[in-house]
Amino acid sequence: MQRLDLTRPSPAGNLALDEALLDWAENRGGVETLRFWESPVEFVVLGYANHAEIEVNLDACREEGVPVLRRCSGGGTVLQGSGCLNYNLVLRIDETGPTRSIHETNRFVMDRHRAAVEAVLAREITIQGHTDLTAGGLKFSGNAQRRRRNFLVFHGTFLLQFDLPRISRLLRRPSKQPEYRADRGHETFLTNLNISGEQIKSALRIAWKADALLEQIPDDSALVMEKYSRDDWNRKF
Repeated sequence: MQRLDLTRPSPAGNLALDEALLDWAENRGGVETLRFWESPVEFVVLGYANHAEIEVNLDACREEGVPVLRRCSGGGTVLQGSGCLNYNLVLRIDETGPTRSIHETNRFVMDRHRAAVEAVLAREITIQGHTDLTAGGLKFSGNAQRRRRNFLVFHGTFLLQFDLPRISRLLRRPSKQPEYRADRGHETFLTNLNISGEQIKSALRIAWKADALLEQIPDDSALVMEKYSRDDWNRKF
């Protein structure tokens, strides 16, 4: 597996590069990759099937100039910004292996990430819902995937030193909730790990044996212009 630690300056660019890495692997016989990025600016990102009017406080976003975009994978709506570390895994689909189905892939990736974070924190970490990582019943990582024929993307976030009250300000309570959330608001459901991004990056690099640097970065300019910068994609529902 090859790794890339690269943050684009724009929200659209960061989402586009995640998908471009998947497209590159699927269409050009690319390699498995692990990318890290952390947005320097705030933005909301919807899961593929989310409705902005239901999941987002659009009035607050308009007042504060926070853009609302949509990613290519499922899952819930999240607020991005400094203190929220993102990772993006592109994995080969093995029809007889641990990535053969959505369920098996969830278990494969989440088990590996749970063990990696436990080693860093030296405390118990739990997988709850489908793909949440929690500490003491509080969520610090949410994850999602999108599958193609030969490759998939599995990506997510780690709350490290994020401004959690901003989430309650800009996002509504999600329309779909895992049972363990028990209808808690963002402020009593989420937590920061309060560790450095380098600690998480190092743990995941080791977990995935991402020893080599990615030498060729796929062109994501078309995805930026024709998809992630357009309202007909970002507000399609």
